Amino acid sequence: MVDTVSQATEQTPTEAMFSADEASRGLGIELVEHGEGTALVRMTVTPAMVNGHRIAHGGFLFLLADTAFACACNSHGPVTVAAGADIVFVAPAREGDVLVARAEERVRYGRSGIYDVSVRRGDEVVAEFRGRSRSVRDDGRDRSARDDAGRDARQDTARETPGTTKESR
Repeated sequence: MVDTVSQATEQTPTEAMFSADEASRGLGIELVEHGEGTALVRMTVTPAMVNGHRIAHGGFLFLLADTAFACACNSHGPVTVAAGADIVFVAPAREGDVLVARAEERVRYGRSGIYDVSVRRGDEVVAEFRGRSRSVRDDGRDRSARDDAGRDARQDTARETPGTTKESR
């Protein structure tokens, strides 16, 4: 079931994440509807979003699709971030176009997921996006483990590099 965004007192995980997303909201992106593993967002292409060819800059189309992706993959509750994403630009968008991006979960496995997003102007496809997600552990182990591993690897490399001294590191 897809819920439309309401004035409910208790926010869903998607609503909480989106309300804190200054980048998306600052560009006028609206969260139109969302549900478990799905989201629909909308944006109007402004004059500041067009490039030297007078078409929407691809970065803004990517951001719109990425916002829908973020809303869909965060619908389950744990904080989830992008592990990677690809986009194919199918048709140009122009100033004044109202674009909608619909994200749909394809699969979740472990802490990972795959989501497809279609960006449309009316019935016309403007772009297709595929995002790969990764849920972040609540206990902070992801960050601290990466930081420790990176620090250990740098120290080991510095110790093992012939011709290095403490001063040259």
